[in-house]
Amino acid sequence: MRVLMVEDDERIIDFVQRGLKAEGYAVEVARSGQEAIALGTEGSFQVIILDLGLPDMNGRQICERLRSNGIDTPVLMLTARDTVQDKVSGLRSGADDYMTKPFAFEELLARIEVLLRRRGGEVKQDDKELRIEDLVLNGETHEVRRGDTVIELTPKEFALLECFMRMPGKVLSRTRILEQVWGYSADPLTNVVDVYIRQLRRKIDDDYELKLLKTVRGFGYKMDAS
Repeated sequence: MRVLMVEDDERIIDFVQRGLKAEGYAVEVARSGQEAIALGTEGSFQVIILDLGLPDMNGRQICERLRSNGIDTPVLMLTARDTVQDKVSGLRSGADDYMTKPFAFEELLARIEVLLRRRGGEVKQDDKELRIEDLVLNGETHEVRRGDTVIELTPKEFALLECFMRMPGKVLSRTRILEQVWGYSADPLTNVVDVYIRQLRRKIDDDYELKLLKTVRGFGYKMDAS
């Protein structure tokens, strides 16, 4: 499950990110409204945790923009304000649930699980099976195939491949890959991403004429069939 967390308080980011990662969630962080809209509009997240107070716009405005763009991802809004009017305003902007700070992580986790259960049968087929040309990733069985060949991947290689296949054609920077796949922002000079990219290429591309995993020099990597 992929969670987008929209928050600018680093203490809360660290607290929630570590907790959700331990529960098996992949967490990506947006620290501004513009970044939240850009990431949220991709529609590749199962839940959005949205702080009401951000430096460039408030959570209600972000939620309204996402809904107007046709994004129906469940939104859990966080705020330090707990008046009835604040809650009503947040829900009317399109949020699915509302939670006040400070909060216990167990309650946050429970509310996320409730939002996911509400969607229940709405898991789409292409959420279970991702495909780019003859490369297929099955999120339920964790099987990866290229044509008729089953490809054995480590858990981290699988997470890296899934990250690319959920955003085909999009260029992902090393920093974004680190945050999304490893769950933290590391020294941008680290070569862990490049090492795993090489390993993944060797398994999914080296033996095939059509190369899917591309390097975009100066920006990062992307996956497509062009």
